[in-house]
Amino acid sequence: MALRPLHKLIDQLADQPIIFVGGKGGVGKTTTAAALASGYARQQKKTLIISTDPAHSLGDVLNVRLSHEKTAVTPYLDAIELNPDIIVDAHFAQVQRTISAYANPDMMPKIREHLRLSKSAPGAQEAAMLESMCQHLVSAADANSDKKYEHIIFDTAPTGHTLRLLVLPEMMGAWTDGLLAQQRRQAKLRSVANHLDSPHQTRGSGGRSGQKNSDHDVPNPFAAKKSDRWEQAVSVLEKRKALFRQAGLLLHDRGQTAIVLVMTADVLPLAETKRAVSQLEDSKLPPTAIVVNQLITPTQADAFWQHRAERQQQLLQDIESSFPHYPLYPIHLQKTDVRGTDALSTLLEASC
Repeated sequence: MALRPLHKLIDQLADQPIIFVGGKGGVGKTTTAAALASGYARQQKKTLIISTDPAHSLGDVLNVRLSHEKTAVTPYLDAIELNPDIIVDAHFAQVQRTISAYANPDMMPKIREHLRLSKSAPGAQEAAMLESMCQHLVSAADANSDKKYEHIIFDTAPTGHTLRLLVLPEMMGAWTDGLLAQQRRQAKLRSVANHLDSPHQTRGSGGRSGQKNSDHDVPNPFAAKKSDRWEQAVSVLEKRKALFRQAGLLLHDRGQTAIVLVMTADVLPLAETKRAVSQLEDSKLPPTAIVVNQLITPTQADAFWQHRAERQQQLLQDIESSFPHYPLYPIHLQKTDVRGTDALSTLLEASC
């Protein structure tokens, strides 16, 4: 498939509100994502770009100081750099509030210590980041939202992290189902315990019919409290399950979500992009397009750069044969750093 000018990618994704931009580290994901966001903003389409990469550079590319809170870059462009530490702290604070609603107060010091250590557990940041991404994704796609965006663009972490985040909604949904099943089993046990603890419970065989149990004043350790606070935990889990289900449906809706992979015409990025495409196809999340960044013109005066140009041309043929079903969009190597919305717009025009 022949290379297409980059502005055509803007046209191709015009009707898709959710765009994920991913790829190997250092290939230009952030610049590509910011260029797309700037392009839609210049068309006066309300756009939100979110960086989920802990090694943030989105603010540098946009030439604006960003934070965990939404920042207005232009009248039509907002940007956020998600801070995983803030997200994890908020996530575990919510967990602690939920647990404290039904846990024995004497246990809370140990529980707090366990939660503090859990913040550093493998996958904790990913799970918390995923929930935050899903909240932004579902909120942005909500047609009834007062802050409706025509496009929400995710500038993601390197390929491996992105792939895990894209498939995590289904995994987290299954995990939440397991917790809910456990809660339902405990609810049945409490129901039985409630029945046994009833002051009107009669004796078994050998006792007089209708006689009250003389032990009914002894507390049953398995009986449920009048105010069953476990329902609060169930409510939290049900909300998370609904959130992951909505996010999963959006991710698998080709009319809603597009995945753009970015690579350079080099051996290692090509190999990684092949793996990424294969894994995405296996997850029924095929990419929409592939951007080939940092290309140089085929004819160079310097011998070194001429050799590099010839090597790129050979690899471009491999790229075209490796991805025959996906549109390919080139971005040429720039003389200076691309910073600010004006420079990003120039990048789009230069690739025409």
